Amino acid sequence: MGKLSISVVIIFLAVIAMFSVFNNDATSITVPFGEVYKIPKIGLILVSAVFGALTMLVLFMVRDSMRFMVNYQAQRIHKRVEKISELYNRALNAILGEDTATARSSLDQILKMDPGHSDALLRMGNMETRAGDFQQAATYYKRALDASERNLEALFSLAEVMQRLERLDDSLQYIDEILQIDQDNHSAFMKKRALLERDSRWDDLIEVQRAILRLERDQQRQEREKSILMGYQYELACAALETSELDKANKGFRAIVKEDNDFIPAHVGVVETMIAGNDTDGAVEYIEKAYASTHVHLLLVRLEDIVIGLGDPLRLIRTYQHRLSEEPDNTGLRFFLAKLYFRLEMVDDAFRELEALEDTFPEVPLLLGELYMRRQQCEKAVEQFKKTMKLSSALKVPYFCMECGHSAMQWVGRCPSCDNWNTMRLRLNAGQERKD
Repeated sequence: MGKLSISVVIIFLAVIAMFSVFNNDATSITVPFGEVYKIPKIGLILVSAVFGALTMLVLFMVRDSMRFMVNYQAQRIHKRVEKISELYNRALNAILGEDTATARSSLDQILKMDPGHSDALLRMGNMETRAGDFQQAATYYKRALDASERNLEALFSLAEVMQRLERLDDSLQYIDEILQIDQDNHSAFMKKRALLERDSRWDDLIEVQRAILRLERDQQRQEREKSILMGYQYELACAALETSELDKANKGFRAIVKEDNDFIPAHVGVVETMIAGNDTDGAVEYIEKAYASTHVHLLLVRLEDIVIGLGDPLRLIRTYQHRLSEEPDNTGLRFFLAKLYFRLEMVDDAFRELEALEDTFPEVPLLLGELYMRRQQCEKAVEQFKKTMKLSSALKVPYFCMECGHSAMQWVGRCPSCDNWNTMRLRLNAGQERKD
């Protein structure tokens, strides 16, 4: 006991002694439901003081005990947190060093100490994913999500592992949960787009792509996303065409052309829709107008097929000649005219056009060689054939993708190699890839 406390007690006792000198009489105390007792006043004061002191002592003891317990628990929690942190850092270092055994051992210890440690559960899930055990990975990811309901990493991981398990609907459900939490999550929209595209869900893709376009801020990327949006609109129109919904298909293709006249697959789509509706003459007129506005030669391939199918090749010849009168330096158009003459056995006309194009296109020597053979000029034919190998490619010019260089003998609206729309063009010049 300190000097101050002793002094307080002495002063208190002195005061009590002084009061006892002047207060010798007794006072009555009635115990509840009991008898009446007489006690000196000074005794009552002492009893009250002792009782108050004991009460305060008990209160202080309870307070100190509670503080001790709280501090003890805090120390235990702190030590556990430090231990978990140490184990987690060891696990991360082991993962970076590809020491799977150490990483698993450390993470297992963490989960024994804290079964709801979301980061440890996520890392365990990632290791199971790399090991190819997607079911077990999903179990860890779900436990992490249960521990933290709005954990975006857990949701993304579950979406990925569900995709690996070919459970696309479940994967989409987790992506939608992400978008409920974060309506502008660009990565979630991109993931959803990839999943929807696997199922060719063009209506949903258009909605998702519009959201992606809304979120994009970079001008160059915006243009890229716009072209993808038109690509999905094109695929939706193609799907309508395949199911004979001609009105829907026609509106879809024409809406794309209105927005971007250089989107060639949409022009082809309009033509195919008109042909499906038995409007062949209208299809021919449309292609002629489309070529006049775009100057893309692959439209001429479809025009040639349609017109020759109608049995009216002279109309196509007149179209080519008219265009050449306006574009005399258009070697691609002249090549198509020469090829048409060749196809129609108009030998002299074909010679005239091909000789003007010699050394311009790799197919020209093949055609000239064949014409020389028909004229019985074998030596000249051999000279031409020496310049190339395959006659079969002369009448069928290959296509190539302007983005990735992929080559194909059949035209498609979307490159099968890089998945870009409106990039397939005719390969007309040897060793050169260019737009028409």
